Amino acid sequence: MMADHAHLRRLQRLEKLRGIARHNALAEAGRAETRLASLEMLQARTNALITGYAARTDAQCGADLARQRIYLGELQGMVGRNDSDVARARDQADARAAEAAAAERSRAAVETRANATAQAIARARSAAALPLGARNTRKP
Repeated sequence: MMADHAHLRRLQRLEKLRGIARHNALAEAGRAETRLASLEMLQARTNALITGYAARTDAQCGADLARQRIYLGELQGMVGRNDSDVARARDQADARAAEAAAAERSRAAVETRANATAQAIARARSAAALPLGARNTRKP
């Protein structure tokens, strides 16, 4: 019986540790999602700039037009780099979400084992409280 109590305490400590790991994994997943959202917002803003500059027709001379094209080329280069950053951030966010899900499954498994052990202890206590084989000493 004492071994069962010690086992239950170990499982409860393990559940707390797994809960902390789950919390950390969720925080990491949140940070990864935030980074992904910022990069996607930057991507949308850069694409809007490109669209706006590509539609401009206010060049006064060839030099203005050349500067505009150079600027557009730099923006397009930024979009290419940002696309790879977004893809990398999406992969990281997916990986962090998978880690968070695994941490939750691990914590839930330990919680299930701890609950089963607690129920086994409760059953053993209630069984020990019943006098088995006790005879009724009164005669009818």
